[in-house]
Amino acid sequence: MEIHTLQLLSTACGLGLLVGLQRERADSEVAGIRTFPLITLSGTMTGLLSQSFGGWVLAAGFLAIAAMMISASFIKQRKNYDPGLTTEVTGLFMFALGAYLCIGSLTVGVVLGGLVAVLLQLKDYLHTVVRKMGDHDIHAIMRFVAIALVILPILPDQNYGPYQVLNPFDIWRMVVIIVGISLFGYAAYKVFRETAGTLLAGIIGGLISSTATTVSYARRTKGAPGAAPLASLAIMLASTVAFLRISVVFALVAPEQAMVLAPPLFTMFLLMSAISAFMYFRRSGEATEMPEQGNPTELGSAIFFGGLYAAVLLAVAVAKAYFGDEGLYVVAIISGLTDVDAITLSSGRMVNQGGLDAAVAWRLVLTAAISNLAFKAGSTLVLGDRSLFYRVGAAFGAASIGGVLLMVFWPE
Repeated sequence: MEIHTLQLLSTACGLGLLVGLQRERADSEVAGIRTFPLITLSGTMTGLLSQSFGGWVLAAGFLAIAAMMISASFIKQRKNYDPGLTTEVTGLFMFALGAYLCIGSLTVGVVLGGLVAVLLQLKDYLHTVVRKMGDHDIHAIMRFVAIALVILPILPDQNYGPYQVLNPFDIWRMVVIIVGISLFGYAAYKVFRETAGTLLAGIIGGLISSTATTVSYARRTKGAPGAAPLASLAIMLASTVAFLRISVVFALVAPEQAMVLAPPLFTMFLLMSAISAFMYFRRSGEATEMPEQGNPTELGSAIFFGGLYAAVLLAVAVAKAYFGDEGLYVVAIISGLTDVDAITLSSGRMVNQGGLDAAVAWRLVLTAAISNLAFKAGSTLVLGDRSLFYRVGAAFGAASIGGVLLMVFWPE
C-alpha cells in the first residue's frame, strides 16, 4: 500500500514538474516550476484523504485552488500582464489530474499530463496554423464534425437490401474513415503549401487523392514538357503513398486479419518507393508550389463516395453469389478505375465478417489499384504533355508488372 501511494505521489510530482517546466519557460506570472508540482500533489493528497474522510475534502481542495487561481488572475490583469487564462485553467486541470491518479489508470494520467505539456508548448505553432485557416477551412472542419458526429450516430445499424449487405451506419462509418484521412492530408497541404517541394507535394497529394494529384500535375505540363520530370515524380509519389494508405485502411477495417492483408500491399508500397527513388535521383529542378487541392469534406462528395461504396458492396455480393471469387476481380477492375477506397473497404468488411478469404481480399485490392494506375496513366496522356505520359507510363508499367508477379507468387 505504501509503495502504491509513493508511486501515485511521484507520478503526480513528475507530471507537475513537466507542466511547470513549460510554464516557467513561457514566463508565466501565475505558476511555474515549483507551483505546478504542488498543485498536482495537492490533487493527489486530497484524493487520497477523500477515500477516508469523504468527497468534501476533494471538493474543498478544488475550490481552494480555484479561488487562488482566480485571485492570481485578477492581480495579473491589474498589473497589465497577459490576460490569457491558460495557466489558471491548466492549474485546475492538474489538480483534477492529481486526484484522478488515485482512482484511475496511471497510464492514462501520464498520457494526459504529457498531452497538456505538448499543447502548451505548441502555442505559437497552433496559433500560426489557425491564422492560416480561412473561412473555407473552418467550414471544412465543421462539415467533418457533421459527417462524423451528427450524421453517423443517428443512422440505423442494421442490414437492408438484397443479400443483406447494405448497413447505413457501416457505410457512413467508412465515409468518415476516408474523409478523415483525406482531411488530414488537406490540413497538411494548407500548412505546408507555400514551402512544399516535389517530395512533400506528392506525399500530401497521396493522402488527399492520388487521382486528383495526377490530374493537377498533368494539366501543368500541357505545352510545358520541361515540367514533366518533376510532375512525373510527384504523381509517382502520390500513387506510392496511396498504397500505404490502403494498408492503413485495411488495418482499420479488418484489424484481426491485418497481418495477412497488409504485408503484400506494403511490399507493393516498397516497390513503388524504389521506383520513386530512381525517379527522384534522375529529376531536374525543384517544384515551387503545390497545385490546388480540393476540399475533401464537401457533403456532396461524401454522399457520392457513400453511394459508390454501397454499389461496390452490392456488386461484390452479387458477383460472389453468381460467379464465385473470379467474378470479384471484374468488379475490382471496374471500381478501381475511379476509386480504390471503395473496394478496399468492402473487401475488408467482408473479411472481417468471414465472407471473404483474406488472401483473395488483398489480391482484389491490388487488382483495383493496378486498374487505377492504368486510369491515371491514361489521364496523363489526355491532359498532359506526351513526355509526361512516357515517364508515368513506364513507372506505372513497371509497378503493375511487379504487382501481378506479387499476386502470382506470394505464398498463401
